[in-house]
Amino acid sequence: MLETTAFKNQLENLVQSPETQTYLLTVSGGADSMVMVYCFNDLGLQFQVAHINYKLRGQDSDLDQKVVEDFCKKNNIKFHLYKVSDKDKKPENSIQLWARELRYDFFNRIQEKENLNFLVTAHHLNDQLETFIINLSKAAGINGLSGIPANDNNILRPLLSFTKEEIYIFAKENNIEYREDLSNQKNDYLRNKIRNEIVPKLLETNDHFLENFKKSSLYLNQTKDFVQEQIQEIEIRIIVFNPSHKILSKEQLDLESDFVKFEILKKYGFNNEEEIPKIFKAENGSSFFSKDYQLIVNYGELVLMERKTEDEKWKKNNSEEILLIEKFDFSENQIALNLENIVEIESINNNFEWEFDAEKLSFPLRLRRQKEGDEFYPVGFSGKKKVSKFFRDEKISILARQKIWLLTDSENSVLGVIPFRQDRRNAGNEKSGYVLKIFNKK
Repeated sequence: MLETTAFKNQLENLVQSPETQTYLLTVSGGADSMVMVYCFNDLGLQFQVAHINYKLRGQDSDLDQKVVEDFCKKNNIKFHLYKVSDKDKKPENSIQLWARELRYDFFNRIQEKENLNFLVTAHHLNDQLETFIINLSKAAGINGLSGIPANDNNILRPLLSFTKEEIYIFAKENNIEYREDLSNQKNDYLRNKIRNEIVPKLLETNDHFLENFKKSSLYLNQTKDFVQEQIQEIEIRIIVFNPSHKILSKEQLDLESDFVKFEILKKYGFNNEEEIPKIFKAENGSSFFSKDYQLIVNYGELVLMERKTEDEKWKKNNSEEILLIEKFDFSENQIALNLENIVEIESINNNFEWEFDAEKLSFPLRLRRQKEGDEFYPVGFSGKKKVSKFFRDEKISILARQKIWLLTDSENSVLGVIPFRQDRRNAGNEKSGYVLKIFNKK
């Protein structure tokens, strides 16, 4: 049964030492949120209240605001109000999504300004049941069926174990004034239809339906936690060590069930069940994108890179250019340049030595990264070859390609892919009178 002590116990299950924390309570004026603010006040906790007047129900919206505001004035509680106006550009459709984004933006700003630790909402057990049914209809899986979390990223829901009926009884016993939102009686939205038509029929089937549902919900959450621990262990097992990126063994992950594949890749935003099989069938070099990550299929590996970070690195690398030699001093027969202290050459075998006929070169010479369309005439091959195809043929990974330097002349022609292959057109020979030697030796 809902009592102040029972409410306190629930809060203590969610946060350590609740009396030392600070809270922002979201209060609509309905029975559940008014009971919540009453309990917080009765327990002497440190909190403030936020209310949004959406102006969706005319005078009723203003009366909701008055109930909350009057309670705060009477009990000397700091009250934050947001009144929706024309500048908020209320949409004709998707009112619920718009309202959610608006209120959480408002709440977050208050929390930051007032330095409040937790946001608290008044969701209760009936809300939990409605959410379960909605997610059941969407094939949401175990995470969806586990329902609304009681503590989710510092959003607390201490009433989640109590029924709507218990809340009404508590409000009556403690003379708590509240307002009923009559729009909840309309079946305009899926949640309202479930609340008004489906849930009452379910409750008729069993006097202990909600109590049994609460136990089932607890079991589901425990199962979810166990499954997530197992998923985490599998992911750790298939991670390929790399200091810069998260790399998963494609071959090992492919041995797991579709469920495990989905749960692991979902963490990186790849939550389209139809796309995941394509990842495992894709050719080397294929890329897939989520909002925050790029996934690259790379020779038995799945390379996961944060898009913003990697995009910035790619732009930096592509724009980076190093002047290597301005001109050749023809008073010398040979000039030798060691790249050891000029650039870092990331390769298992980074030693090389190239000789060029200086009279054939167009100075200045520069080092830069690969660009689309680059091609050269590699030593040991007939004809020319695109640098991108050279990379593929040599099985050089996508990540490694981004760190490889190309030697180029004043006309931007590629003179060599460091440290792998020199362009043969300007290579020095025994007839060369002036030789430029470029090498890297430790």
